[in-house]
Amino acid sequence: EPPAKRTGKKVAIVGSGPAGLSAAAQLNKAGHLVTVFERADRPGGLLMYGIPNMKLDKQKVVRRRLDILETEGVKFQCNTEIGKDLPAEDLLKEFDAIVLCTGATKPRDLPIEGRELKGIHFAMEFLTSNTKAVLDRDKNGNFISAEGKDVIIIGGGDTGTDCVGTSIRHGCNSIVQVEIMAKPPLTRAPNNPWPEWPKIYRMDYGQEEAAAKFGDDPRVYLTTATKFEGDENGRVKAIHLTDVEWEKNEQGRFIPKHVPGTQRVVPTQLVLLAMGFLGPEQPLLDSLGLDRDPRSNIKAEYGKYVTSIPGVFAAGDCRRGQSLVVWAMNEGREAARECDLYLMGSTDLP
Repeated sequence: EPPAKRTGKKVAIVGSGPAGLSAAAQLNKAGHLVTVFERADRPGGLLMYGIPNMKLDKQKVVRRRLDILETEGVKFQCNTEIGKDLPAEDLLKEFDAIVLCTGATKPRDLPIEGRELKGIHFAMEFLTSNTKAVLDRDKNGNFISAEGKDVIIIGGGDTGTDCVGTSIRHGCNSIVQVEIMAKPPLTRAPNNPWPEWPKIYRMDYGQEEAAAKFGDDPRVYLTTATKFEGDENGRVKAIHLTDVEWEKNEQGRFIPKHVPGTQRVVPTQLVLLAMGFLGPEQPLLDSLGLDRDPRSNIKAEYGKYVTSIPGVFAAGDCRRGQSLVVWAMNEGREAARECDLYLMGSTDLP
């Protein structure tokens, strides 16, 4: 049910991912009038479109939570990109406080020869278009399909794993996951003692499914791409790979060096770039004139979350950089507490 008492304070939350939804729930609980702005056609952000349905059920989990928030009084305004469909200055005028939860959605690119060829996509384009097709029950092929294709995935993280699992469900012909780092050891290394997270070799669901279908872990380690090769129609038909070894440069930093004589050409009709994210998209931050940290994230102290503009807060990946859903949820809750304190002078939020 909605709160028994309202404060009359209006709060805008930009972004409806895990940080935004957590902040919305807490600020609404405190009695504020909360409006969540989302540029996509559905709220949920990463939870709705970034994580495949087989990993996180959209109806049983995400939609259920959204319905609860709406019943409690949170308003969602979708198809609204702040800074494009609605000027950021309008939010500053119309709302008593703003919480930015836009995520770190700027993908890391791979600027090598042939990058402009058709059939090369960022991983989130692939995952988002497929989840949207599932939710829209779109059977007309208005999504990026891996069916019958030799798929190359560049990047070894969670997003790459989701691309593996999705490609297998499409019925891909083969799959190779390119990882520039070395294969982790089977047991803890001496410099990775308990209670640190064990940095050991493991297979996630995507690799397990690929091994079950094709006979082996799809990952190739200490490997990088050097060139994309296209056909006469401008579509990717092959990728040039080479082994690397990590060496220290003059500054003492490890950098990958190509190993001579290890070049090979692998056929592919679909390449998915899953090499992580570089931070939040900058236009909104520019329009608000927000300070950034050295990694181009929104500058806001951990635990306080206030930006360089009083009354404007930031939480989740747009503040800390690419991270985990649980971190975003935690920051959303804590930013809500600081926002409530700013609005009311005191707070009962945890």
